[in-house]
Amino acid sequence: MPPSTSLDLLVLGGTVFLGRHVVEAALAGGHRVTLFNRGSRAVSWSSPVESLVGDRDGDTSALHGRRFDAVIDCSGYRPAQIDSVAASLGPDLPHWVFVSTISVVERYPAGQPYDETATVTPATNGYGGEKARAEEALRALCPQRAAIVRPGLIVGRHDPTGRFAYWPWRVAQGGDVLAPGRPERPVQVIDVRDLAAWCVRLAESRTAGTFNAVGPQMSMQTVLDTCRDACSADARFVWCSDAELLAADVAPWTGLPLWIPQDDADFGGMLLGRNDRAVAAGLRCRPLADTVADTLAALLAEPDSVAFPNVISRELETRLIGTRPVT
Repeated sequence: MPPSTSLDLLVLGGTVFLGRHVVEAALAGGHRVTLFNRGSRAVSWSSPVESLVGDRDGDTSALHGRRFDAVIDCSGYRPAQIDSVAASLGPDLPHWVFVSTISVVERYPAGQPYDETATVTPATNGYGGEKARAEEALRALCPQRAAIVRPGLIVGRHDPTGRFAYWPWRVAQGGDVLAPGRPERPVQVIDVRDLAAWCVRLAESRTAGTFNAVGPQMSMQTVLDTCRDACSADARFVWCSDAELLAADVAPWTGLPLWIPQDDADFGGMLLGRNDRAVAAGLRCRPLADTVADTLAALLAEPDSVAFPNVISRELETRLIGTRPVT
């Protein structure tokens, strides 16, 4: 339910994937939205928004003297970017929802679920290291007004990566489909609409803290079966072991989305995050079938945009399927 008082929200970024859904969730909640970004993408919104053009790696003067009830930060990657926006907003910073990543975790022991107390990487560069240092910068500036949101794999409409969309699309093609690893291998995704709505609720409630923004645990078999049911396809799944995929030089995570070898010493447990704290703070996740159906609908609406350049070729898929049993 929308809050009784609308907020003045500053959304940093807001025109690619999660940010687009954050803006629409905020507008649906009756809030006034101001965007700050480089102005390089034109997006149509359901209601008017204010757009400020700037660059958090350069000119943030458009934010000077502005006051907001909360910030939802979808584009921060480095501590300097946090500091530049904060300097322009002044010393009395509003509540700040920062979208970080589970990649800040130093190591994911295979088969071991982890929570927000997991050791954070000490690295100062790379995606996870820079995000970790950005978290620290924000906590130093406003420790009681910072919500650190650490998503795992975000999926749904407008995702530019195809990291999940490959599966609804491939299963919808039917026939024998190469399925990676063990059918019972645990995975997790979060629908971008659920994450966006929750980010807005954190701003509304001024909730602070650090949260793993991940979906519920499910098996890879469940993901593929849900895709088959949602697509009404005649797909048959042929399971291929981690060892066989690695021997064929299939790249984990990109060659077949959602696949990471379970005995990988560094990343085997990446999709085992616990979301208890986020759920207690109001995160709600819709059924996977809804996510699959909406993702496929978006692909079918723009068939010319369907491209998965990093996944294995159909020729390699056919070769790996070979004579393995189908399910």
